[in-house]
Amino acid sequence: MTRSAILEIRSEDECQIDALALGEVMLRFDPREGRIRTARSFAVSEGGGEYNVARGLRKCFGLRAAIVTGIGRNDVGRLLEDLVLQGGVDLSHAVWKPTRGIGWQNRNALNFTERGFGVRGALGVSDRANTATAALEPGDVDWDHIFGTLGVRWFHTGGIFAGLSETTAIVAAEAMNIARQYGTIVSYDLNYRPSIWEGQGGRDRAQIVNRELVEQVDVLIGNEEDFTAALGFSVPSIDETLTGLDPRHFEAMNRSVVEEYQSVKIIATTLREVHDASTNDWGAVAWSQETGSVKATHRTGLHILDRVGGGDSFASGLIFALLNGRSLQEAVELGAAHGALAMTTPGDTSMASVDEVEALAAGGNARVVR
Repeated sequence: MTRSAILEIRSEDECQIDALALGEVMLRFDPREGRIRTARSFAVSEGGGEYNVARGLRKCFGLRAAIVTGIGRNDVGRLLEDLVLQGGVDLSHAVWKPTRGIGWQNRNALNFTERGFGVRGALGVSDRANTATAALEPGDVDWDHIFGTLGVRWFHTGGIFAGLSETTAIVAAEAMNIARQYGTIVSYDLNYRPSIWEGQGGRDRAQIVNRELVEQVDVLIGNEEDFTAALGFSVPSIDETLTGLDPRHFEAMNRSVVEEYQSVKIIATTLREVHDASTNDWGAVAWSQETGSVKATHRTGLHILDRVGGGDSFASGLIFALLNGRSLQEAVELGAAHGALAMTTPGDTSMASVDEVEALAAGGNARVVR
């Protein structure tokens, strides 16, 4: 075990996988500076809430990362495979499902995303119904082989995957239960998306599903809205949390979560205030019973090229630090720095290096590096 003040993590020597994510990987179609409604060409990349975390852990932080996902067996699925493999994430545990005709079942998810600029906000138009990932069912994946025979140090999934269908929530619960049996740390990003839950009971249903899953979580991640929408907990205002005028409010919310979900050891929250699509205030705070609340450097007026994936990159930086036995203060700083850097480049996934993240977390600036 790798011991820290908060978590006991399986050692590298006994595991073949440092971090495993469970979630849907989408093809992202980006009109660059243009708009979806007028585009004649798109830049194509891959992305998805849970996948982005694994991809950041592999590409930026150099860990052994893998993804469990569903892929429709056609040439679009092969394109998705090619993009994921270029990012270095192990796809050997993906579940390939046969497609039918014109897309009656087991489709590959598409996501059209505008970056936004100034007064025009970012826009996402997803096309992800009836996908191969949404069709995943209990028994599709040999979790005992993955967590037991191969060994996994950290398992990550979230509310996006859980909300794709009735069966994905069951698959998430199945995976989390077996992960815990083998001593794997489980993290969960609440990631509430109204569009995902719209056709299956809305916020009320999301809270039922998420509250059941969080019972098996060690590290709970979200933004300030997620805790209210996905779990029903009240969260202090951004101003109170960032300025520390009354940190008791934030700690009280965390204690309420832990009282109800006794497995939760760490709660991490990104904090964002939007001035316009190109300028946000960005920060993060984390909490454990051992440390209380710890805050990352608050970056006011952060200039953003593409905000999608900032929260996922926060999660990967946080997980990297915790896997390496670093303090919760260091973890929240690395997470916030990685999220900030990820939003300076296009696409869902991070293009930062670990050296850049470490330098920014330590107080670095944007001077030219020669």
